[in-house]
Amino acid sequence: MDSSIITLIIVGIMIILFMTELFPVAATSILACLALAIFGVVPISAAFSGFGNDMVYLIVGMVVVGSALFETGVAQMIGNRIISAVGTNERVFSIALIAVTTVFSLFISNTATVAIMLPIAASAISASGGKLQKKYTYMMVGISTVVSGGLTLVGSTPQLIAQDILREGGYDTMSFFEISKAGLPLFAFMIIYYQTIGRKLQKKAFDFEEPTDTSPPDKPEVAARRQPESIVKMCISVAILVFCITGFVTGFWSMGIVAMTGAVLCVATRCISQKRVFEQMDWTTVIIMGCSFSLGTALDQSGAGRLVAQGVLDLLGDSVTPWLLCAALSFVAMLLTNFMSSTATAALLIPISALVAAELGYNVKSVVMVTAVASNLGYTTPISTPPMTMTLSGGYRFKDYVKVGGLFNLLSYIFIVLLFPIIFSF
Repeated sequence: MDSSIITLIIVGIMIILFMTELFPVAATSILACLALAIFGVVPISAAFSGFGNDMVYLIVGMVVVGSALFETGVAQMIGNRIISAVGTNERVFSIALIAVTTVFSLFISNTATVAIMLPIAASAISASGGKLQKKYTYMMVGISTVVSGGLTLVGSTPQLIAQDILREGGYDTMSFFEISKAGLPLFAFMIIYYQTIGRKLQKKAFDFEEPTDTSPPDKPEVAARRQPESIVKMCISVAILVFCITGFVTGFWSMGIVAMTGAVLCVATRCISQKRVFEQMDWTTVIIMGCSFSLGTALDQSGAGRLVAQGVLDLLGDSVTPWLLCAALSFVAMLLTNFMSSTATAALLIPISALVAAELGYNVKSVVMVTAVASNLGYTTPISTPPMTMTLSGGYRFKDYVKVGGLFNLLSYIFIVLLFPIIFSF
């Protein structure tokens, strides 16, 4: 049997196992990678090569940095400041988090943004005295990070890939904020969604008990004795966080190297102990992230992704309206990006969309841009993009993403298909 067909079968079985929760999601992810090797789609070294991806080290490193902020008391201080500023009203709090997320996302990647935002959100939730909860916050932060990452040229990788394809092909390139013509309406729609339908869906769908930090608090006399040392460590942990943010913005190293350097510094300066690092690490997220990159590689190398894309495009024929072309390309991108990384989806589809646009006589830049935007529409599964995977620490199950993120995914797709041909000249 052709390797592309085998890959699609494995993905289908994986989705069923995710939905039924017959096995834990981490175990299902590992089984999928093992199946890729057993059935010869990729060698065993490639089946788990995703664990060497830079994004995995970014997640690991920032979990340690975030945990160090909690250990030193910085998280509690930040949380108290946020709560004192916006209060514990869930609606106001969510808008405040989205606003901060957007500021970061304008200039650094959405993956780096969510790595910074989750510890900030956790600290505020901790300071709310139980009035705010992770399960009503983390997924929203992940989705808003992905959406706001589509507001500028550098907010997420698909835009950068699109820019390179346009430049190499000799077509008009995008300006820094040009893509925000579509991104801003989608961003506004996201805020409305989470203040109305999404908020109600979360209350109804998230019926699980969220994970809590079970570490015992210090006795008052112990806390008093530690105060001078804690102030020093608070300053050190803040300096490490600033170092990481600076690294993400300037790009002097890869994000994984920056985050892991920050993690090592946290342990070396005793802002957090090695024992606490292993206790606080979200191993499920790490495993799913590594396996999802491996699965994306298999979809690409086996030709399964191209098979799906080409099949849909072949159905279009030669007479294609702008809306139909936009709908088809966006659908394929949305479908693939929920199981491949948005980077892999964009790298696969954007060159194809440029060729199709040129052949049909449409504006290549507009067609490439809609493909880039649709490559970010990965809200239905926790394996779609690193920002969504990182929100698993909120305690979500696979079906929770389908219930809440899936509806937003579908509505966003319809929104883009109706809006894009009007905003941009085809």
